[in-house]
Amino acid sequence: MYARRRRVYLLLMSGCLFLFVSAWSFVRFLSVEAAVALCVVAMIIPPVAAVIANRRGPDDRWWDDPSGDPKSDEWWDELDGKRRHED
Repeated sequence: MYARRRRVYLLLMSGCLFLFVSAWSFVRFLSVEAAVALCVVAMIIPPVAAVIANRRGPDDRWWDDPSGDPKSDEWWDELDGKRRHED
């Protein structure tokens, strides 16, 4: 899971860097408006990449999963209004 998300994040950020560098390296000689448009697209990519990189997968642990510390889990369950059934 993590490797795939890291790979997607790396691809998106590499694309962002490519757009930004190409916009001001050679596209600006053809059209300044196109260079600005490329920069606007490059500006949108980092927040999208961050959302994708931090997205929870179906097998990922999340904040509501037990931590393994019985005292801490009991305390959090009490705060959340959950009661564990003691056997």
